[in-house]
Amino acid sequence: MRSKAIKEGLERAPHRALLYATGICKTEMKKPFIGVASSFTDIIPGHIGMRDLERFIEKGIHTGGGYPFIFGIPGICDGIAMGHKGMHYSLPSRELIADMVESITQAHQFDGLVLLTNCDKITPGMLMAAGRLDIPVIVVTAGPMLSGHLRGKRLSLVNDTFEAVGKYKKGLIKDKELESLEMCACPGAGSCQGMYTANTMACVTEALGMSLPRCATALAVSADKKRIAFESGVRIIELIKRKITSRKIMTKEAFENAIMVDLALGGSTNTALHIPAIAHDAGIELPLETFDILSKRTPHLANMLPGGTHYLEDLDWAGGIPALMKRLKRKLYNNITVSGKKTYEIADSAEIVDENVIRPLEDPYHKEGGIAILRGNLAPDGAVVKQTAVSQDTMIFKGSAKVYNSEESGMKAIMNGEIKPGDVVVIRYEGPKGGPGMREMLSPTAAIAGMGLSDSVALITDGRFSGGTRGPCIGHISPEAMEGGTIGLLKDGDRIIIDIPNRKIDVMLTDEELNERKKNWKPVKPKITKGYLARYAKLVSSAGSGAIMR
Repeated sequence: MRSKAIKEGLERAPHRALLYATGICKTEMKKPFIGVASSFTDIIPGHIGMRDLERFIEKGIHTGGGYPFIFGIPGICDGIAMGHKGMHYSLPSRELIADMVESITQAHQFDGLVLLTNCDKITPGMLMAAGRLDIPVIVVTAGPMLSGHLRGKRLSLVNDTFEAVGKYKKGLIKDKELESLEMCACPGAGSCQGMYTANTMACVTEALGMSLPRCATALAVSADKKRIAFESGVRIIELIKRKITSRKIMTKEAFENAIMVDLALGGSTNTALHIPAIAHDAGIELPLETFDILSKRTPHLANMLPGGTHYLEDLDWAGGIPALMKRLKRKLYNNITVSGKKTYEIADSAEIVDENVIRPLEDPYHKEGGIAILRGNLAPDGAVVKQTAVSQDTMIFKGSAKVYNSEESGMKAIMNGEIKPGDVVVIRYEGPKGGPGMREMLSPTAAIAGMGLSDSVALITDGRFSGGTRGPCIGHISPEAMEGGTIGLLKDGDRIIIDIPNRKIDVMLTDEELNERKKNWKPVKPKITKGYLARYAKLVSSAGSGAIMR
């Protein structure tokens, strides 16, 4: 056991003294030491229920024959951080989380880890650490939130609060209805109810084999979630006994399984940042193009919010990720998972309860998966779109650029009514370096949707989008403006062509015109010049490679 390094031998007498100071009994010292990384916090709805889950994980570890040590990991709520300077810190926090899990685990030589997580950057950050450490690890995602209810209508955070801002501005709803939506959209604990980034990453984690079956969709408030937490605590001891480490599970084939499940769900475009970053820390190179290759042969089977109509609770009741894997079985690899069962065994044991929520391969919502990778003179290193959240009428979009050097200036123009049908809103200097931190553009895209413009206005950015974005919104444009990418050369009135079926995004300028503009280009002054974000901007790579830190 790794923990022998801190508890055995004459020279470890001081270490044992410190361990005994925690209250541990002599009888427990020979058991595996399990770190329980918990991102509990009072300010994130997806995390407020974790104190209960910590108890059930502890019970499971004790039952399995180990000894647990809980330690804290920070979390940022993207919804609360959205639309102001707080969002600069969201993606960079992924690296901090990975570093903290790595640091605490190595410093205390834990034999295994249970990672208790839920929201957007916390789950990928913890998985990145698991890939680096290559010790036995199991992940417990804390579960989705129930749908909200108002006068007989089901509600979700993005569709009924972020988009309500645009509706209110246009006069479609009044003060009283806006207040009612605020009070009712999020009824309690859990990650936001649609296939936004948090829930997408939970589903990816389960499909990757790093969580127990049904973990991703079991509701935060359910007894099922508590049982999964308990069983995960028991199971980590078995992984240690069998020497099943994270890299034995997180293989290239497992990542492709996870991507196919993501594509079948129509998940968040943020996975195009997170999955390559996790793979990188697991020692696997996963090019951005992998998403496009798999998307062309993976149909969209679950019509989830925000582009569709179903909530996470619907997916859970329909059979969860095992049921979706049953549909996809002949496309998936048969890999080992933390459960002890292989992919096909999990799929074979699943029941598909609702064929409308999880459609057959022969009757998909769309023939291709959720994500498409676009390239062209505007994004030679790639750009990302959630194509299943784009209407058929706007899969090919031609329009005139309206250029803004920050999210705030773009949002101001939208709210002031300056954006008209046929416009392509360009929000730049929001990439990993330029942001810094690659902010999500949910506020602008939701305002556009709320104003009824999502089928007549496009938005492109070197920033990124929340899983809640819908419409012809193209993110992750690489190279970004701060690196001298084409997006930094655009001017108002430039004609832009977005062709999702043919995977193209171009500005109608010749190479000579672009080269001439490049000669006169100078980057804007960095928005943040001190602290963590200044260091992050110097080290982070492009979105096309997962925005990892080199």
